[in-house]
Amino acid sequence: MTSTLLTEDQQALVETTLDFAQDHLTPHALDWDRDKHFPVDVLRKAAGLGLGGIYVREESGGSGLTRADGVLVFEALASGCPSIAGYLSIHNMVAWMIDHYGDACQRERWLPRLCAMEDLSSYCLTEPGAGSDAAALTTRATRDGDHWVLTGVKQFISGAGTSQLYVVMARTGNDGADGVSAFVVDEDDPGLSFGPNERKMGWNAQSTRQVVLDAVRVPADRLLGREGQGFRIAMNGLNGGRLGIAACSLGGARSALDRSLAHLADREAFGQRLLDAQALRFGLADMATELAAARALVQQAAQALDRGHPQAPYLCAMAKRFATDIGYAVADRALQLHGGYGYLNEYGIEKIVRDLRVHRILEGTNEIMRVIVARGLTEAFG
Repeated sequence: MTSTLLTEDQQALVETTLDFAQDHLTPHALDWDRDKHFPVDVLRKAAGLGLGGIYVREESGGSGLTRADGVLVFEALASGCPSIAGYLSIHNMVAWMIDHYGDACQRERWLPRLCAMEDLSSYCLTEPGAGSDAAALTTRATRDGDHWVLTGVKQFISGAGTSQLYVVMARTGNDGADGVSAFVVDEDDPGLSFGPNERKMGWNAQSTRQVVLDAVRVPADRLLGREGQGFRIAMNGLNGGRLGIAACSLGGARSALDRSLAHLADREAFGQRLLDAQALRFGLADMATELAAARALVQQAAQALDRGHPQAPYLCAMAKRFATDIGYAVADRALQLHGGYGYLNEYGIEKIVRDLRVHRILEGTNEIMRVIVARGLTEAFG
């Protein structure tokens, strides 16, 4: 974002985060992707800058920042590695959910370690048979005295197998959204296990596994919020999560654009620098303009969420759809501008393309974002 549009505090936040990304993410991103390495030590360094609890209140150990601040952070982080920035967005979503919906004992118990990233966390909503139709989830939690017993399978869970805490949505009542509750499950709870690390197109620097709950028995005080409130908790968490992923798309795409500028300035064809070719300049101008438009929409949605505006979910869906589509398109065009070099791993562009592709699917597919936006447009007409 143009520095003149930021407050002094926001500009300092962006500069600090960019420095962190350039020092600790960019130099290792390709190796992490190749080796499928999840750099927990680097995540804990990020927590040292306050990035483990961005939206968590300060008295709970967090940074107490706004959503408008947070999207700046995730854009800056993603310039170094969209995969790591994406996981940090998810971890922060979980920490916010516990801070916002947990009671005082739950906040005191879990948040200090989450904010320090001594414990990592995962968000468990999607199931093998319930993705876009999340309210149709079948994982069941049954009350047994002073405990709940959870049984089911969660699919595509980022951080699974490494995280300590899992916020799990499970059915405690009848079919539909009102029958879902949220629980905090610990990796040491008997009956919890994980599938193999998925072999993926991108996002290889973080683990993605099934979370298997085989009669996992948890104390009653692991219920987050009220019984039957789980789906609302999950959706409210996703409003912020969608902004985080949208911002990660902007950061990855901006990195691809910057690399393209440098590449075209360094290459010559037909007796001139490629950067001096008007057709290529027009393409670069379009890429920069589209990213600026997407960034403005993400900021608008973040400010609406900060203010509790009733249209915030609608705007978050709009921003997520637009920014992730634009981010992927810009990265793909950047690869094209590199010619054959863009297809080589060492230039880093093809990794950005692979990483940004999944942003159009996770935190609600972009087709579902269109459903949410269309509903917001038409609900006044019955």
